[in-house]
Amino acid sequence: MKKINKIVLVVCLLFVSASFFGQNLKIMTYNIRLDVASDGENAWPKRKDYFTSQIQFYSPDIFGVQEALPNQVIDISNALPAYDKFGIGREEGGLGEASAIYYKKDRFKVQQSNTFWLSETPNLVSKGWDGACNRVCTYGLFKDLKSKKVFWVFNLHLDHIGEVARVKGVELVLSRIKEINVKNYPVFLMGDFNSEPDTKQIIEIKKQMDDTKTVSKEKPFGPSGTFNAFKHNEPVNLEIDYIFISKNSGLTVQKHAVLSDSKDLKYPSDHLPVLIEIN
Repeated sequence: MKKINKIVLVVCLLFVSASFFGQNLKIMTYNIRLDVASDGENAWPKRKDYFTSQIQFYSPDIFGVQEALPNQVIDISNALPAYDKFGIGREEGGLGEASAIYYKKDRFKVQQSNTFWLSETPNLVSKGWDGACNRVCTYGLFKDLKSKKVFWVFNLHLDHIGEVARVKGVELVLSRIKEINVKNYPVFLMGDFNSEPDTKQIIEIKKQMDDTKTVSKEKPFGPSGTFNAFKHNEPVNLEIDYIFISKNSGLTVQKHAVLSDSKDLKYPSDHLPVLIEIN
């Protein structure tokens, strides 16, 4: 009888352990660099296989991309069939660069999703303020089928030229979060902000959200910056890609990493991905 009880206890412990570790959540943001032939040796056709194999290796549960043209969105989906996606391009008809969000379809149910433009007319295809081009933010409300947790993920790409557009774009996104998050679910805000940590817009975000790099329980891993410009022989110091989490979310950021993987002295993109792990 004692032997049976011990077996039952061991089985229960294993179940609890598996359930606990199954609660971990990995989220990644990645500016993938659009597909342009002028990139030469760094053009998308020459790096897409390594890019998608990198994603597959780290296996984020959710990842957001920026600068993804329609053919790149399809390439990623074809290479990573375990993921589903949502998000449309920033131009008419859903064409152009997208800030799409991919997620493991066997783990999550998307309860709501949308894309809006970072402009004075966010529900219309449009360019905002002093921006050089159209910019969008894609978001979704996720239910984790394992933990039953519900949370929001916002993925954006701020303008690279317009300073006003970056400031106003952040104001718009924070306002949208406040408007739709009536049940006060945890929120992740990620993307390419084209903004260094001391800029007005990043400081404004930090009033309402935590930089996951700052609150990570373990020491952040990797380079201090995220933009490499495909220059493999130079330090990566320019930090413009982030993942933020709402304050008092009840979630613990265990790890934060900037991944500088390369192959044959070439990066898979001109940005390095940011990966976090949540307990």
